[in-house]
Amino acid sequence: MEQGNDTRISEFLLLGFSEDPELQPIIFGLFLSMYLITAFGNLLIILAITSDSHLHTPMYFFLSNLSFVDICFTSTTIPKMLWNIQTQSKVITYEGCITQIYFLILFAVLDIFLLTVMAYDRFVAICHPLHYTVIMNPRLCGWLVLMSWIINILNSSLQSLMMLQLSFCTNIEIPHFFCELNHMVQLACSDTFLNNIVMYFAAVLLGGGPFVGILYSYSKIVSSIRRIASAQGKYKAFSTCASHLTVVSLFYCTMLGVYLSSAATHNAHSSATASVMYTVITPMLNPFIYSLRNKDMKRALKVFFVRGTV
Repeated sequence: MEQGNDTRISEFLLLGFSEDPELQPIIFGLFLSMYLITAFGNLLIILAITSDSHLHTPMYFFLSNLSFVDICFTSTTIPKMLWNIQTQSKVITYEGCITQIYFLILFAVLDIFLLTVMAYDRFVAICHPLHYTVIMNPRLCGWLVLMSWIINILNSSLQSLMMLQLSFCTNIEIPHFFCELNHMVQLACSDTFLNNIVMYFAAVLLGGGPFVGILYSYSKIVSSIRRIASAQGKYKAFSTCASHLTVVSLFYCTMLGVYLSSAATHNAHSSATASVMYTVITPMLNPFIYSLRNKDMKRALKVFFVRGTV
């Protein structure tokens, strides 16, 4: 392992949650269970949507994309952590770390973009129901997803390329279970001013911008629902976006909680523990939220399982 000023090191050490050997089997079992539930649950959502022609609508098209991204998001970090526990190694190569940062940024911000697109879909469905099929046509839906991918590929490529310009000295320990961009920038011994500028600018533009879009969409949705005369009509309108609103709240609240807690405590290990919420827990809960609160998904899943047993 090479160390020294202005020297490109070959590997880092992921410290994870605990160095206690007795806790490692528990952590391994817990995260393996959560990863399998996440992968299996989101895969079921994708299969149910693709196999049921009644669900070939914009809302479920975006939901299937969100489920795919969630599987990729968790697959970026959890398998490596499980491998390190199993092999009793904390090592991640320099190339592996940069690759992990690239895909983490890509899928994390893609999650945000897809949630924003889904909010726009609900806005059109509730505020402009007569023009819904015209506005949310297959071509527009495809373009919205494609542009989300293109923007985020460019963003994660820029962030990763800027990481490659940094030099790391003697401190190669990452107090996390994955290579997180902010932690990596803090470990660098070269000038990180430009990295910080780009990182925070991207966070405001690609994180804050979509959040404002979601808030605007739901302000219009709430305004439209309030104008509905019957209580049954209000309930029906709200139920169509309740699952999405739950997922948005869970994702943004956990992510905000992570950064507020890390800023308040300055404790890297508590930050690593808190980050489990948006990197693991939220993708794991999404299938339950969308299936348990959605009659169409329940029916599609039931039909899918019946077909599988025939």
